[in-house]
Amino acid sequence: MDISIQFLGAVGTVTGSKYLLTAGKRNILVDCGMFQGLKELRLRNWQPLPVNVPAIDTVVITHAHIDHIGYLPRLYREGFRGQIICTKATKDLMRIMLLDSARLQEEEAEYAAKKGYSKHPKPEPLYYVEDVEAVMPLVRGYDFNTTIELHPEVSIHFRYAGHILGAASIEMFIQGDNQTKKIVFSGDLGRYNNPVLFDPATINEADVLLVESTYGNKESATDHPEDNLARIINETLARKGCIIIPSFAVGRSQTILHYLQKLEKASKIPPLPIYLDSPMAVTVSELYAKHLESHKLPLDQSDNDIFFLKDLHYIEKAEDSKKLNTIESHAIIIASSGMCEGGRIVHHLYHRLPNPNDTLLLVGYQAEGTRGRKIQNGEPEIRMFGHQVPVNCKVESISGLSGHADRKELLHWLSSFQEKPKKVFIVHGEPDTAQAFSKTIKETFNWDSHIPAYKETAVLFEGI
Repeated sequence: MDISIQFLGAVGTVTGSKYLLTAGKRNILVDCGMFQGLKELRLRNWQPLPVNVPAIDTVVITHAHIDHIGYLPRLYREGFRGQIICTKATKDLMRIMLLDSARLQEEEAEYAAKKGYSKHPKPEPLYYVEDVEAVMPLVRGYDFNTTIELHPEVSIHFRYAGHILGAASIEMFIQGDNQTKKIVFSGDLGRYNNPVLFDPATINEADVLLVESTYGNKESATDHPEDNLARIINETLARKGCIIIPSFAVGRSQTILHYLQKLEKASKIPPLPIYLDSPMAVTVSELYAKHLESHKLPLDQSDNDIFFLKDLHYIEKAEDSKKLNTIESHAIIIASSGMCEGGRIVHHLYHRLPNPNDTLLLVGYQAEGTRGRKIQNGEPEIRMFGHQVPVNCKVESISGLSGHADRKELLHWLSSFQEKPKKVFIVHGEPDTAQAFSKTIKETFNWDSHIPAYKETAVLFEGI
């Protein structure tokens, strides 16, 4: 049996994660993400995959962020009818994330048509809600740390990755005629000592390793994120402004709520209204009570509450979201998306960026080309809804809230490998970051690693 892998995403960038593994006659796609950020990347979403989609037997998903699952409905439209395998929590999150993605795309296409700022006479989404409904019956959810047989010769284990609820690293075992080979996909690794999620699981060996490098050249702040969060909130309140937090609906929003609960309890910030303005984040928050095996938070059995915040408001209706624009001070608004590319946060930014009393707080990685990265880089104006919007508000960033392991933590995870993998691929990183992390791995472990190119195919084993 020959084994090869083709890199169809998350190489040279941090989005669009897709790796097609061919083992004999089996075709297994690991992750099926949407490209985000730069226009040249986003255009890839509209290009047919350079593979025979109906021939893909199985898709294995590491976690439910859109850059890892967002292409699944499109894959279905291109003819995929195989099985989709993930953890149980990821399955629940996947439906929420994909439905939200489809609705946002439908709304954006409709709005673009109405306002006439699209170059296309009839703007269309990448996929529709009906495509999500069609693909979901193919999804199967499994527990962590159990053997899952994909095919007679291929099995996997899901291991805690600590990135978001349900996130996993994948150990894949392929039985050939003469021997078994093990391929490890790190997925997106989370930070150690996360207040909400378990640490990434230790993995001791692999013949082939694909490791992410999102923060491979960066070490996150070692101070407690809640200290910076308290400072930013109190400074904004002193200016009689509001704090606007673009946040991923899965993971980041819940971590922020946990920190806010700790700050209020310790009287480091005054009690104030907190608005979670994301129907998806609201639904996701409720899943934390269902999947207690996947996180550390206690559950108040009396009211099914995880976050213990007295003045927390879940905003689900669009008209209630619009009312938040009338709030002038003394409030925290959390809305998705985390990179300011879509969702309700865009409308909040349109109204809040010009206000010098407000604070825009960026709490996660902002990919190159995204609106969030442009604001973080200090661009004085941001184009939104066909208009140039001045950035007069205070812009702050807290890296300690990132859901990604930093350079030191990635090296700590790699240090668990007892022997050098035969092949190491650096993925899920921007070019400079991946190059820096490859060099660090060489200096630290004396491992040679390869940074694959988009659409590159690598032969892993021959005749096993």
